[in-house]
Amino acid sequence: MSEGDSRLGFDTRAIHVGQTPDPRTGAVIPPIYATSTFAQDGVGGLREGGYEYSRTRNPTRTALEECLASLEGGRHALAFPSGMAASDVALRTMLRPGDHVVIPDDAYGGTFRLVDKVLKLWGIEHTPVHQTDLAAVRAAIRPNTKVIWCETPTNPLLAISDLAGLAQIAAEAGARLVVDNTFATPYLQSPLGLGADVVLHSTTKYLGGHSDVVGGALITSDDDLNEQFAFLRNASGSVPGPFDAWLTLRGVKTLAVRMERHSDNAERIVEALAGHPRVERVYYPGLREHPGHEVAAKQMRRFGGMVSFTVAGGEQAALDVTARTKLFILAESLGGVESLIEHPHKMTHASVAGSELEVPDNLVRLSVGIEDGTDLVQDLLQALA
Repeated sequence: MSEGDSRLGFDTRAIHVGQTPDPRTGAVIPPIYATSTFAQDGVGGLREGGYEYSRTRNPTRTALEECLASLEGGRHALAFPSGMAASDVALRTMLRPGDHVVIPDDAYGGTFRLVDKVLKLWGIEHTPVHQTDLAAVRAAIRPNTKVIWCETPTNPLLAISDLAGLAQIAAEAGARLVVDNTFATPYLQSPLGLGADVVLHSTTKYLGGHSDVVGGALITSDDDLNEQFAFLRNASGSVPGPFDAWLTLRGVKTLAVRMERHSDNAERIVEALAGHPRVERVYYPGLREHPGHEVAAKQMRRFGGMVSFTVAGGEQAALDVTARTKLFILAESLGGVESLIEHPHKMTHASVAGSELEVPDNLVRLSVGIEDGTDLVQDLLQALA
């Protein structure tokens, strides 16, 4: 990110950084460079941009990475074919057999599966901790702790962690703080500015924003760490295709306006659910009674489009609600323009069943879209009736 870029507003950077009109044709939108290799002018004679093979670098992917780095306030960004691919490269770069990582006690099920079922076999130790409690995080640190892995808000219970506090603990321990910023997006929260070493995204979600592409990203200002990420990404071949990069970049252009509408609609839904006789508890950091509300208000622009709630009557009652909605689509994933509803216990978080991270079986998670807010509220009310 250049000094000039950093002075531009978020919306402007989302539309322009990495996306200057094509100098040869004047095309306003960056081309999709659907090529596997690039001609050289003699051995080693690479042309403008230094491109030689698309596994290593591709101009469409470069455009996306420059934009993401700018939006997160980092010097570097790397795009991946999924959020889990980005997570895998990040953890395998920063950890070695015998090392220890602190994870949230309600982490995303895919992250837990990677750590508990894959990296454990590689000799990596982990401790789940309620990361809203900084004292508990500090107590979980070991001499071999190399990474604190944080989600805030968490998936699916929307717990809020104090990023500046976690960054201080990580620095004292000689560890790195990695923040999964998927739920908040760079529009609502800037972890690098609060002391994080690495920001991770599933760009499948809000950054892509249209449920039509899968991807991931790592953003950092650490030159050496970025070089190591890039080496492992290239060595393992964990790269997105140019069309996926182009779709994600197209989605990023409208991130700011979409996040405002997601947040508006989520607040209306929370208001309708709070106090409803069939709703036991609403999880949303915008609620004043939410235990992380003050921290969220301090480090987030708004409170986002994700809402979870527990249904009176147990698991079957929650399943019934997910079956009755007409506008909320029963599906995994989140962050698209359309509203989604799911049952984490049996869907996205089935992999944590029986562990310390198990979620309530009467929990329902909403990804609130950008449809008419009144229609969404009425859809949920009739499903709860």
